[in-house]
Amino acid sequence: MSALIVSDSTCLIGLHRIGRTNVLTGLFTTIHIPFAVHNEVGFLQPWMKVEGVQDLLLLAALETQLDRGEAEAIALAAERKADLLILDEKKGRRIAREMGLRISGTIGLLVRARREGIIPACRPLLDALEDAHFHISPALRAEALRLAGESDSP
Repeated sequence: MSALIVSDSTCLIGLHRIGRTNVLTGLFTTIHIPFAVHNEVGFLQPWMKVEGVQDLLLLAALETQLDRGEAEAIALAAERKADLLILDEKKGRRIAREMGLRISGTIGLLVRARREGIIPACRPLLDALEDAHFHISPALRAEALRLAGESDSP
């Protein structure tokens, strides 16, 4: 049985903008997204499954602190007991961790894809994401390159 993966919109939009959603399909068979995320990304691929959130009380509580897409992604991951939640925003990640959810961001997925041989290198994708206005802190970039075995420093 394949892992249950839920995603917020940031990763999907970023990788779509640079034409590299194949990173996701190389790592996962299906990615579940809530309706709000589907509305935010504006596209649907065969490997994306749109689902509604059932726990409206949890959703309402999350929406007091997060935008609709993040709130729905976290709520869907919690109620479906997802194996992984793909989420990049700092506040949402903190809340999801407090709820016991396992998280990865876009950059973490690139490192994983590099380690699993799905992509030959992270650096070109990091460059492309930054060119597409995807914010990557210098510290995160350096750590990703180090973990991918591509750092400039020893």
